[in-house]
Amino acid sequence: MQRAMAAEAEASREANATFIAAEGEKNASVVMKEAGDVMSQCPLSIQLRCLQTLNTVAANDNSTITFPLPIDLLFELFDVKENENEDADGLLSLIQ
Repeated sequence: MQRAMAAEAEASREANATFIAAEGEKNASVVMKEAGDVMSQCPLSIQLRCLQTLNTVAANDNSTITFPLPIDLLFELFDVKENENEDADGLLSLIQ
């Protein structure tokens, strides 16, 4: 009988913990959406957040930071035309 009551109490605690975690996720998603709405009104704030993230990552003694760039920007940086296959292949080899 004690085992059954203990199992029921444990199940109840786990259900409460799951509910609390779900509420936390919901609240976090609301706050993240609000932050996104605010940041979308000022593109520089997104750039600032990106730089803050890079600063945080760099402080963790990581040796490699992967920084995503739009492929169109890379083509412009290296002055590659889409119809120039040789240059485009060279650029793609640099990326990989």
